[in-house]
Amino acid sequence: MLRVKRFVVFAVTVVIASAALSFWVIPQTGQESREALVPPPLASARSASGAGGITTAVNVTRNPDAEWLIEASGHTGIPERALRAYVAAVTAAHDSSPQCGIGWNTLAAIGSVESDHGRHGGGSLNVAGQATGQVVGPSLDGAGFAAIKDTDRGVLDGDAEWDHAVGPMQFIPSTWDYAGRDGNGDGVADPFNIDDAALSAAGYLCARGGDLTTSRGWTAAIYAYNQSDAYLQEVRQRAVRYARETGTGG
Repeated sequence: MLRVKRFVVFAVTVVIASAALSFWVIPQTGQESREALVPPPLASARSASGAGGITTAVNVTRNPDAEWLIEASGHTGIPERALRAYVAAVTAAHDSSPQCGIGWNTLAAIGSVESDHGRHGGGSLNVAGQATGQVVGPSLDGAGFAAIKDTDRGVLDGDAEWDHAVGPMQFIPSTWDYAGRDGNGDGVADPFNIDDAALSAAGYLCARGGDLTTSRGWTAAIYAYNQSDAYLQEVRQRAVRYARETGTGG
């Protein structure tokens, strides 16, 4: 009888251990086998004639053509000021990381999902590209979101206890600390400025994905920005739509 009891205890232990192991293995396997999405087509942009560019932007050599900018904004609904920043940021990314292959429509899709191109909460972007509204995400206190304790003493997000994503491209302060770049040449990397935020996002995506013209690279880059399958799908759908609306891709 004692042997039977010992066997039963052993069997139950094995079952519990196996169940615990399965709960660990399943998420890991799912993550490793995440389907790589075919990247959206690269949307084109018409550059301004001549050598003139956005003289205040870092590493930007070409300005989008003014007529194209108006037309593309009208077709896509992307504010002209935001679209100009996305195109400029991608131009800079191509110059510094030619192997990246990021499209402005991918950058714009992220800006759309994250903050409606800086218009979240009724705000907008002014002529200088500064967000006029308080584009600050919810508290990352673990209630429905990841728990991230304050990393910037509340300087960027106004909360000295928990972090919040900030700006048109919704950077977490700790990420901005190492990824933030000065895109408008004013000597300050400001996540609330669309030129700075777009350039920083392009650099971050290129660093995370490598070659964004490949399924694996594009998926890795977007997933690094937001670890959500639904987010991946939404960004891709919007990027594809922007390409179609500007006469690029199928």
